[in-house]
Amino acid sequence: MVMAEDKAKNSEKSGQEALSDEQYQVMRCEATERPWSSPLNDEKRPGVYLCAACGQPLFHAATKYESGSGWPSFYDAIPSSVAVKTDYQLRYPRTEYHCARCGAHQGHVFDDGPKPTGKRYCNNGVALTFVPEEKD
Repeated sequence: MVMAEDKAKNSEKSGQEALSDEQYQVMRCEATERPWSSPLNDEKRPGVYLCAACGQPLFHAATKYESGSGWPSFYDAIPSSVAVKTDYQLRYPRTEYHCARCGAHQGHVFDDGPKPTGKRYCNNGVALTFVPEEKD
């Protein structure tokens, strides 16, 4: 995990053109999608999860697990792929994470995940795209 200030975000206009309304609200305005609404919750194939805004790889499918939270969850991010900051929107500190490349809001990371990291990267499904592993 990289500790960083907010990365420069895409302009409001270009961000709205490239993203759906829901993606824009989540990725640029730091909203949260409804729990259990993402088809990625049920994705089980090997592959990679990418930032839906810029395509940067964020998570390997092997690190995905069922957390019961209603959002796709991972116990580890690809090194240097996410940047974090402290969020006080709920009046107590939480660790929010963004794509380290484009600054798109992804979700929050908690210290209640499984081994080996003990982390739970709780991600908005609309902020991700999934690329299945190619079979030879």
